[in-house]
Amino acid sequence: MVPVARQTIMVGQCTDFTLLACKEGSKAMTLQQNTNEQEEIKSSFSLEKVAELTEILAQKTEAAINQIDRINGETQVLSINALIEASRAGEVGKTFSVVAEEMSKLSKKIEDTTEHLRRESMSTMAEMGEIIKKQITSIRGIRLSDLALVNIDLIDRSLYERSCDVRWWAKDSSLTSALADKNNKDAIAFASKRLGVILDSYTVYFDLVLCDSAGNVIANGRPNQYASLGKNQSETAWFKSALEATKDGFGFQTVHRCPLVNNQLTVIFSCSVHDQTEEDRVIGVLGVIFNWEALAQKIIEDTPLNEEERANSRICIIDSDGLILADSRRKMLESRIQFSGMETLLAEKKGFVITTYENGECCIAHAFSPGYETYASGWHSLIIQKLPKKSDSKQR
Repeated sequence: MVPVARQTIMVGQCTDFTLLACKEGSKAMTLQQNTNEQEEIKSSFSLEKVAELTEILAQKTEAAINQIDRINGETQVLSINALIEASRAGEVGKTFSVVAEEMSKLSKKIEDTTEHLRRESMSTMAEMGEIIKKQITSIRGIRLSDLALVNIDLIDRSLYERSCDVRWWAKDSSLTSALADKNNKDAIAFASKRLGVILDSYTVYFDLVLCDSAGNVIANGRPNQYASLGKNQSETAWFKSALEATKDGFGFQTVHRCPLVNNQLTVIFSCSVHDQTEEDRVIGVLGVIFNWEALAQKIIEDTPLNEEERANSRICIIDSDGLILADSRRKMLESRIQFSGMETLLAEKKGFVITTYENGECCIAHAFSPGYETYASGWHSLIIQKLPKKSDSKQR
């Protein structure tokens, strides 16, 4: 038989190969996605240009009509003066008087026509501008909500793997042996070494900790790096939820700063460890301390936005209360996201809203955790993008 330690290394290597293949596939998907997104961006920018040109055309049309009005006004003055001079000339000026009256009538018709033209052209161009703006908003919102969905989907998929890891490792014989005889220093040392071997292959974790049924840490995989031995975890969410879970279930503690790993940002998955002879008897809990920031911030930073968009965007993951779990501004756990229409938007699986955020008009795109296999984070992915002002659009 292949030794357990070597089995772990082999599995870790297989995992590395799998991750490599996934990354290569992801690159191809990202390339195609980027191509599609670039086309969408071009469409959006083209529409913005059309909207800008429509506004310029409206301004020039208004200026031309005003010029016609001024010329027509001068014509009216001339016709009035002509009528006055014709009346002074008596019989001799009658013929000229008829011409002056016709000029006055023509001037009135021109005035009516230009006013009609002003109303119709301005109304049509305003309607055209609104249609274009709605198209721009729709393209932007759909694209950003698609990107938000990709972000939360990647998180759900990765965390699903963590839920599988902890349930698998909790059945390891070295852990059950250490918990069965806590006075056996050799068994505990072997369990610690075993956890260290796992960590060597699974670098996404800060540490793995083994607790007895009272919540005391009896072994961990990185004893030289994290002094967690003897610390009681009975009041932590991950320990309690592991005891409350079914035999094949798992416990969980959301994003937090974990004292066991020097207050670094973590997510902890946990699973109860059962006695080898009495399978229904829980003798301890295994906790796997996941490096949350390394995963979440990488996903946030790799969101495909161009430089201009990124400068005007905030990308984040929040819980149902708006608490920031991951953030392009790196304000994790420091504040909450709040905006008008938030409750309605978060109730949808995917969508966007145009609203005021931080004293500016923004497009806020959202996607809810889709879940993967047997796991769903239940979190929300947001991309908040500041909309360009009219002055910004003209400068561009």
